[in-house]
Amino acid sequence: MLKLALLSATTLLSFILSAQEIKGRVLDNNTNPVIFAAIQSDKNSGVISNEEGFFTIVLNQKGQNKLTISCLGFVTKSVAIADLKANDYIIVLKEQVNQLDEVFLSNKTPDAAVIIRKVNENLRVNYQNEDLKYKLFFRETSYNDFSKIQFEIDKASGIKKQELASVNKSLDSLTTSIKNNESIKFKDYLAELMLLNQENSKLKVIKATQLIDRKKDISIEEIQEKAQRLFLKYLDTTKTYKLKTGLIKIEDSLSFKDSKLKEPEEDTFEYEVADLRSASHEQLQKSQIYDNTILKNILDKNLYKYDYLSATVYDNELVHIIAYSPKRSKSKFEGQLYISDDSFAVLKLDYNYAKGKRGQKINLRLLLGFKYVENLKKGTIIYNKNTENKYQPKYIKEESGSYFYVHRPIKFIENSRAKNKVSLDFLIEGNQRDKSELFIIEYHTMTKDEYSRYEEVKHTEYKKIKNYDPTIWAEFTALEPLQEMKSFRSEK
Repeated sequence: MLKLALLSATTLLSFILSAQEIKGRVLDNNTNPVIFAAIQSDKNSGVISNEEGFFTIVLNQKGQNKLTISCLGFVTKSVAIADLKANDYIIVLKEQVNQLDEVFLSNKTPDAAVIIRKVNENLRVNYQNEDLKYKLFFRETSYNDFSKIQFEIDKASGIKKQELASVNKSLDSLTTSIKNNESIKFKDYLAELMLLNQENSKLKVIKATQLIDRKKDISIEEIQEKAQRLFLKYLDTTKTYKLKTGLIKIEDSLSFKDSKLKEPEEDTFEYEVADLRSASHEQLQKSQIYDNTILKNILDKNLYKYDYLSATVYDNELVHIIAYSPKRSKSKFEGQLYISDDSFAVLKLDYNYAKGKRGQKINLRLLLGFKYVENLKKGTIIYNKNTENKYQPKYIKEESGSYFYVHRPIKFIENSRAKNKVSLDFLIEGNQRDKSELFIIEYHTMTKDEYSRYEEVKHTEYKKIKNYDPTIWAEFTALEPLQEMKSFRSEK
């Protein structure tokens, strides 16, 4: 035991001596946060600042004595690590003054359509999408906000009036508590994604966590589960039931005999690796040059029109800023492209639903009591150039949101001589929002043999956290969390 303790202490001391964690913030001259700035300790190692300007970087190698900070529209700056403490770990970047005379060699503004054409001509030269192994950090933040919830038992031939009043009071208390609290949860994982091609990939999870308040975990499924727990107390679970919604019979012999009313145990938690792989792969594909990806669609001159806005500088490189907007009814986005004047590679892409545009929409409110509208989608893709002058995504963020409405009159008819009936009116309305962030830590080429040798597991364990813990990713390169995550605390 003593030897094990000494060994652990020696290992920890070795890590402390070889690794140094630096937390800081990047601001502009007006003390505004500089978001998505690249903070690098060397050419192949670094992080980015979050939407509040904060970052954490781990230095694992000897001789790393300075940080280089670069961001579109700002002058690149090198800072000695020894000087950071004296400046309270705040790094101020100077805004780059546009030298338009370097862009406009004549009085003629650059032609946006010509620049986009050159971007398309150089896509396969600038980007590599296959036979790659990525080390990545993925964060998903989910929000649920329920504006209207109703659970009410209208009729109950097998339940006494006093019991009926009691269950309706419990259901009302449940809906009130849900409406008064917005649900938020965070899923983080560090993994290696082996990308063979557009369709095939494998994922190896290194570490995964979930930060959640179970008392506020109010997905639609969770609401139904909580309502069922209350409802089952007043049904004879030894009998079976016909289940009808409106005029439609959806179950002929529904049994609650084996329904578990206990709260789930909190010992082992697992994610489906296939789900994590799908999320990572789909996020990465937004940045790739296959057909129907976000990037490829926005570069389609038949779908979008382009306007030259201005020019800026990134890491001493001239960058064109081009606005785009829908040209056809099926075009959905508007935003800006940041394009290198040297390589005609897209360095950054911002997108958002254009005015009047929406995603998927299903309106069966009158017929089936269901409505769904995808009303929010916006994102940012940032690329990084490697030593071989190839571009790979460094950071991909997408935020999506939807409105939902579900109204179901549900009737339980007991399969017995008495044929007792219980009629439940169920209505739920609200908004759901998800934010996903993918940060590429490093990548390298991969052989097809290496891909075929790796066998992806079906499940991976994750650690469930009730309160934010700043040490949970301390030894790893990860995205610095926003204040909403740092201040997260579960109710006792």
